[in-house]
Amino acid sequence: MNAPLLRPSRRGFFHQACACGALAATGAWPLSAWTAEGARTTLTAHQALARLKQGNDDFLANRLPPDPPDHARRRLELARSQTPFAVLVGCSDSRVPPELLFGAGLGELFIVRNAGNTVDTVALGSIQYGVNVLGAPLIVVLGHERCGAVDAAVSVVQKNAVYPGSIGQMIEPIIPAVLKARSGGAKEDELLDQAVRENIRRTVMRLRESEPSLIEPQRAGHLRIVGARYDLDDGKVDFIVE
Repeated sequence: MNAPLLRPSRRGFFHQACACGALAATGAWPLSAWTAEGARTTLTAHQALARLKQGNDDFLANRLPPDPPDHARRRLELARSQTPFAVLVGCSDSRVPPELLFGAGLGELFIVRNAGNTVDTVALGSIQYGVNVLGAPLIVVLGHERCGAVDAAVSVVQKNAVYPGSIGQMIEPIIPAVLKARSGGAKEDELLDQAVRENIRRTVMRLRESEPSLIEPQRAGHLRIVGARYDLDDGKVDFIVE
């Protein structure tokens, strides 16, 4: 997160922190308490989504950009600020690199990744920063085929599996998605994929409906939150929640 942070005094910091908490509860966002206002992307949510879809089409067709990117020049442009056009909440899986799947370059995607593309406090804070401070008009929750974290949650539900260390805690938020998929009639060989889809939907609905700082930008038409599934076999990203 490269926006220039203000450095208030210790007393001022705690005063601002309290104010931020109170305002966040009402959906307001005290931008000046976090960062100096700077440039933001000019893309709308609709344009940002269209750009991601075109990028995946290019990825599938092995189409390279007509002009190779000048990484050195772009790196210097981004050295002091960033203007991402989307926040992407994705899985840590090494086979699912968001920039490659969407043909995105330096500074275009603000990415939050963890196993199972879930949203905890740290992830939520990062999402809020990307939207409310950096001005990204689009959030994409990206799950994928044969997700290992979702598969682990399936094993907990079906086999009472127990995982060591923090892995068990990590997959706990995914278990309701597995239960929903199973209660919806998913067959045993379909349960994993249905749970992946349900996990995406649940995360999208949570961000759309339960996070005050994201509700007002949606009402104002400045933010869109969607969900997508990546197919490991064919490379296609299907937007299953729009």
